[in-house]
Amino acid sequence: MSNQLLEFKEILRSKQVFEKRKTDKQTRKLLFYLFTSTRGGFTRLRIIMSLIEKPCNTHQLSQELDLDYKAIQHHMKVLEKNNMVSKIGEKYGAIFHLSNFLEMNLCALDEAIDKLDRKMNHKKIYI
Repeated sequence: MSNQLLEFKEILRSKQVFEKRKTDKQTRKLLFYLFTSTRGGFTRLRIIMSLIEKPCNTHQLSQELDLDYKAIQHHMKVLEKNNMVSKIGEKYGAIFHLSNFLEMNLCALDEAIDKLDRKMNHKKIYI
């Protein structure tokens, strides 16, 4: 999984002109919550990285990521509710793409990937 996170960081860096503009605190908190603090964070990150490559509908995402269609539907609702993705169309054929909000804050997403990597590689030691 850690290798996949490194690939995600490379994709992000190749897709953006990496502006080191300071993201506001609320945006960072939202991205950290969605991608590092919840159970589906890694799956949502995989969805976002797939949408960076090309806009897709729910069925295409479920096939590409080898996940259940209903799971993708759930994560898309969460991402749409939190303004991470935008939808064109209705119902089954709706095409999802990154929202303008997320595109403007890709550097904060990069920070969230770093945090997720640290969290996944952290070993708990009990004394």
